[in-house]
Amino acid sequence: MKMQMQQKGRTVNFLFTMLLFFVFVLCALFTVLIGGKVYENINNRIQENYSGQVVLNYVANKVRQGDQAGSVTVKTIEDTPVLELAQEMNGRNYVTWIYYRDGAVRELFTNEGSGLGLKDGLTIMECQGLTFTQKASVLEVQVTGDENSSLLLYIRSGGSEDEE
Repeated sequence: MKMQMQQKGRTVNFLFTMLLFFVFVLCALFTVLIGGKVYENINNRIQENYSGQVVLNYVANKVRQGDQAGSVTVKTIEDTPVLELAQEMNGRNYVTWIYYRDGAVRELFTNEGSGLGLKDGLTIMECQGLTFTQKASVLEVQVTGDENSSLLLYIRSGGSEDEE
């Protein structure tokens, strides 16, 4: 009888140990799965924020490079708001257009009157939307979509010559 009690005790101990081990494995598995989902959400937010900030920094650097009297203007071309940066090199006039089209920020650098249009621009970076608003010497650049961030730039040269 004593031997049978010891055998039952061992079996109960073994079953309890295996049950405890199974609970531990399940907890570890759920922790890994939840941690993976948290990591994925954080990574997505960082990517969204990164793309918006990169677009704003790109536009800001382009405006700062081309900030000359009358060279920075916002126009509407083919129903698209376009940031136009004009410059003169070797006696010829060139323009850089920065705009949003087909899910991406695009840039077109060409001489005036070349006949190139918005479809000819190079893709800079994908984003959900980009708008420009200019009031006198203040240029507002806004990235729309999930990130919704904006930037106000003061055009030191005074902006467009025909604006007050």
